[in-house]
Order: sequence, then C-alpha cells, then structure tokens
Amino acid sequence: MTSAVAPRISMCGVWHGRRDNCSVTAQPLQVIALFGPTGVGKTGLAIALAEDLRARGEDPVALSADAFQLYRGLETLSGAPSAAERDRLEHLLVASHDITEQMSAGRFAEEAHAAIDAALASGRRPIVIGGSGLYMQAALTSLDMRPPLDEAMAARASQLAGADSSERARLLAGHSAEAAELIDEGDGYRSGRAVALAEAGEEPSPGTAFWEAPRRHPTVLFGVSRQREELYARIDARVDQMVRDGAGEEVERAIGNASATARKAIGFDELPAGETEAMKARTRRYAKRQLTWLRRMDCEGIVDLSRLTTDEAAATIAAAATGTGTAE
Repeated sequence: MTSAVAPRISMCGVWHGRRDNCSVTAQPLQVIALFGPTGVGKTGLAIALAEDLRARGEDPVALSADAFQLYRGLETLSGAPSAAERDRLEHLLVASHDITEQMSAGRFAEEAHAAIDAALASGRRPIVIGGSGLYMQAALTSLDMRPPLDEAMAARASQLAGADSSERARLLAGHSAEAAELIDEGDGYRSGRAVALAEAGEEPSPGTAFWEAPRRHPTVLFGVSRQREELYARIDARVDQMVRDGAGEEVERAIGNASATARKAIGFDELPAGETEAMKARTRRYAKRQLTWLRRMDCEGIVDLSRLTTDEAAATIAAAATGTGTAE
C-alpha cells in the first residue's frame, strides 16, 4: 500500500525526517510552509498543526501567501480564514490591505519577509500557507520575482492583456508550453506579460532556478493534496457556499474602487453576471495549475488528506519540523 505521505526525492535522497545537509532539525525554529490547491483544506490543517505545536510548548503564527486574502472586503470571495478561525490561529497578511491598493509579488515579498523575520525574532514559529507558487516563493526566498519590461515590452503586454484570452493562450503556448501550463489564460496581466517577454526573446516561464531558489530561513515545506475527484467536489461546494455567504454582494460593493490586482480574483467577473458554474470551472482549472506548481516545488513530503485525517497530517508535519515524535 502506498504511504499517505509521499516522500521527497532529491539530491538528498528519500526523505525520512532527516537528510544529510538537509536536516529538518538544523534550527530550533524553522519556518513551516503548507502549499496546496484551493479547497484542499490548508486552513484547517494549519489550525490543527498550530494546536499540535502548542502542545509542544510553541507559539505559532500563520502567514497567508495569497494574492487576494490580503484584501479587506474580499474575505468571502478569496476564501480567507474566518474570524473564528483567526481566533484559533493568528493569521498575518489576511484582510490587511485596502481593496484600492495595487499589489505585486515584489511588494508582497517585502511584507512577508518582514513578518516572518519578526515572528522568528520573537520566538514564534511561522506557518506560511498558500496556493500560489509565485507568492509562496516570494515569501520563502529572496528571488527577484519579475524581470523588468522596457517601454515597448510594457506597451505590448498591456495590449495583450486586453486581448481575447484564447488568443493570448494560443500565443503563449506557441512560445512556451510550460508557461502556458503554469499561467492562467484568464489572468490578462501575467499571460500578456509572458507573451511580451517571449516575443522579446526573454524566458516567459519560471525556470529551475525559480523553483529551487534557496530559502531565506530553514524551512519545512509540505504539499497538501486530495484525490482529484474529491478536490473538485469540494471546490464546487465551496463556491456554492461562497455565493450563499454573500460573495456576489461583496464583489458588487468592491467593483467601483477595486484595484487592478484585486479584480483578478476568481469570481470577480463571473459573479456579477450570475455565472456560478463558470466560476466553478475556472476554479477547478486553477486548482489543476496549482497541482502542477506543487510537482515543481521542493517539498519535504506531501500529505494526502483523502487518506489522512487532518490531525494525523498535522502530527506528521509537526514531527518533521521539530525532529521529534508526536506530542503526548
């Protein structure tokens, strides 16, 4: 029978909790990172993990590596942790920015680095939670997130951003199959930018250096997964719940003053038109892309929540992070 925790295979060998030059016990307080698709159950897992760590005498704090959960006024649409969940585990960079603010991976990296550094300096273990490969790498590494565009490239990217999404997808696939797989064709800014880069002879897709960049602090990164059919069913149910909880009204209130980056949230275009099924389909496509990112990330292991309970998965991650057995 296959283990519910997939081992990490790399130059360090198969992960068994310790690896030569890759020990998860090298520092008393390493960062823990949880990466997985939308709807997989990352928030519940983080809360269970925090409870396990508290039983070990720690005081953890979560940090959301998400492009939209940081906006006040989009908490329902972005699937941000509820007030009750934040009472159980403090979450940084959730509802922390006005919806008018323009965000970027570079700005997010600065804020995430400062928050992680402050938590570690005060003796608190950060739990970084996210489903965006770009924002997770922004939080954990010191990479320059985006190569600069000259004036002509920027103009071309802007033109492409307003073009038909299928045409952008066709152009991008013609330049880079990997970029087409990793970038949502509905994200006019990123897909248009990638095409503009490719047309100028630049690499439009994150390469090996992006995914294997050294982390700023010793980090235990776990992937979080479920069986595909179960995940998609959870996504559909989650979208229905968002609608019942007022996500459409949330968008209507925000639509007049939301920044360009806030408007990229899935559902911002679909819900005002009553296209709930389109929102579900786009979210499922995004989850598929997140699983592609997960396969490229340098994870210590992957916990399968279709086979492990949340508490079992939390105990596995806590034991890996602390170098000990399960808490009493």
